[in-house]
Amino acid sequence: MSKTVISVDHLTKDYGQGRGVFNVSLDIQEGEVFGYLGTNGSGKTTTIRHMMGFLKPDGGAVSVNGLNPWKNAPDVMKSVSYIPGEIAFPDLKTGTDFFRVQARFLGVRDFSYMNHLIDILGLDPSANLKRMSKGMKQKTAIVAALMGDRDILILDEPTTGLDPLMWETFLELIREEKAKGRTIFMSSHIFEEIEEVCDRVAIIHNGEIQSVLNLSQFRHSSVRTFQVEFSEEASAEAFCQRLPGSVQDGPRVRFDAAARDVDGAFQALDGLRVVSLSESHPDLEDYFMKTLQDSYAKEGLR
Repeated sequence: MSKTVISVDHLTKDYGQGRGVFNVSLDIQEGEVFGYLGTNGSGKTTTIRHMMGFLKPDGGAVSVNGLNPWKNAPDVMKSVSYIPGEIAFPDLKTGTDFFRVQARFLGVRDFSYMNHLIDILGLDPSANLKRMSKGMKQKTAIVAALMGDRDILILDEPTTGLDPLMWETFLELIREEKAKGRTIFMSSHIFEEIEEVCDRVAIIHNGEIQSVLNLSQFRHSSVRTFQVEFSEEASAEAFCQRLPGSVQDGPRVRFDAAARDVDGAFQALDGLRVVSLSESHPDLEDYFMKTLQDSYAKEGLR
């Protein structure tokens, strides 16, 4: 049996005018990397601030290791490291000064892992803390979070400001943390990083959960998507008549077929003039956009 480490139960925080989060429910299991995907202003940070105990819910509840973060923040923080979406450092001169303070707060006495992180991220901790570039500040926040060796990592848009090389390095760090058995909750609006490292992902839009997706099952879905191009539109039209649910775009047609139905779909091509046929793999961005379109359609019906 897997253990639920973070539980969000019908969480509601209403800022008015449709802003906030509404009846959000999530269960994050021990040892999994859970992605939280949404556009800016969708409710990702509000959810995370409740997990950290920074906000008191208007309704519902949040627990981390069975504790209420609002009521038991000091105890919750003993097992949690955090990268905020908006980084604001204390009034200290250098990154080194900040790491010293962070080490005392986290109870870190062995600095070997901290130095390893500094090295692979290419960070100069002697730099002036307030004058660091956005990317350097993000690296500093990453080191400050991971050096604590905590079992739970809560990361709010952690790759903001990182260049492509450092982005890859960060994802490798996440894989290493997962291998250690860490539980990781990571918000993002970047599809590729969610697909690269997450086990499951929740899509949030306008403060409401639209879908929770198991990415392994998604990648190996029994439903396959095909695109066929015909030599003329007449053949495309004929195919669509034979295979209801197909979507035509000029001489091209896109259709989905379960594994058991593929042969029947291909038989519908018989006698038609086909130029090319290809299979496309499941794409998280396409799924996300379709989910949002469905959400907008429902909102239009209200």
